[in-house]
Formats: sequence, C-alpha cells, structure tokens
Amino acid sequence: MAKNHLEAVGLVKAYRKGRFAVPVLHGVDLEVERGELVAVIGSSGSGKSTLLHLLGLLDTPDAGSVLLDGKRIDDGPEKGRDLLRNQTFGFIFQFYHLLPELTALENVMLPHMIRLGFRSYLSKRSGIRKDATALLERVGLGHRLDHRPAELSGGEMQRTAIARALVGGPEVLLADEPTGNLDAATGQGVLELLRDLNRERHLTMMMVTHDGHIAQQADRVVRLAEGRVEEWAPALA
Repeated sequence: MAKNHLEAVGLVKAYRKGRFAVPVLHGVDLEVERGELVAVIGSSGSGKSTLLHLLGLLDTPDAGSVLLDGKRIDDGPEKGRDLLRNQTFGFIFQFYHLLPELTALENVMLPHMIRLGFRSYLSKRSGIRKDATALLERVGLGHRLDHRPAELSGGEMQRTAIARALVGGPEVLLADEPTGNLDAATGQGVLELLRDLNRERHLTMMMVTHDGHIAQQADRVVRLAEGRVEEWAPALA
C-alpha cells in the first residue's frame, strides 16, 4: 500500500470571468498519509477551498493529478468519480447544506438513498436507520433525531453534517471551514469531535480553516499563498 493515502501532483486551476482566466492554483504538490489530519490555512483567495474540491473530485484540475493510494483518480469515467465521492470521500461544509424539510436522522440517511436507489433503499431502510441513529448518538445528538435543521443550533447542525459525512464509511474526510459559522467554544467542540473520529476510525482528514488556533491542533499545517504551497509547518502539541 502506498504510504501517501491522498496526493496532489502539480495541480493547476483557473476560473473564467467573462473573457478572462483567473488563476487560482499554480502547480500545488501535497501529500497526506493515511490517518493524518492536515489543516490548510491561507488568506481569502489563496486557493484553499479550490484545492479541497479538486482532491474530493468535486471539480477537475486544468493540469496535474489527484492520487489515492498511488492510483490516479481524477481522470476516470464520471460514474467512477461519482462512486468515489459517495463512498470513499466524506464532505463537511461551512454552511451545513442540510435539507430543511428533513429531520436530522433523515438528513443522515440521505446519502444511502442516493447510493442505493429508492427501491433498494426501502428494502434496507431499517438497518440504515439503525446505523444513522448510532452516528447521531456518537456525535451527541441522540436526543435530536426528529428535529429539523431550523430547530437545531449551529453546532448541532454541524454535528449532523458530520454524521451525514460519516454514514457511508468514508476513508477520507474533507472539511471546508467546519467551524467558520460557530462561536469559539462551539467550534472547539466540533474540532475535538473531528479529532476523536480521526483517531477512532483512522480517518484521513484535510481541513480548510482560517482559524490559526484550530489549525494548530492538527497533525500538520499547510499554508497556501497565491495558489502555491508557501510553507509546511508541524502543528503545535
């Protein structure tokens, strides 16, 4: 097995604004070992979220490649990339992206419906419900199963989003500003939960954050500046 679980090689990305191309990443190289928690920091516009989206196959690079266990994964057929996004990668976003009409439990169960299709999902619904309930209990929301997002606090919505990201048993968790909408104490609680899950499940994690205190609790800190890796720094004990 390759030592590096997730790897970016020479990633280049630009976006179009009218007639103009706006460069974002300029040949980023990045290596993440299995079970490692890496924080990515940098100023607004430095390319942090773009890098995360490319690694998770939510977008495609203009040049360079993304490797998982030494095998390139960004250039395969769309169906294969869909499976990787649904089964191998878990995603957590700053704005939660919970469906407001569904309960916390139903939001966590939703990825299985997407993966299995409606009929197969119905036949396995009891087991899926049991697994989703166990995950919500693990993130401290066993008493909020039937509450809709509008009835949850920001921290509770983010914990629901974390449970949803974990429901498919991913190998890699990608978190984009997971504490960005939370107060300091709640954000620290979410970070501690992610850290515990990283250790319990040996999950490979990459977390984009603007919060230096949060970043320094990772195993390693990567700084991006103007679309390039400017600095590698070990996290503080």
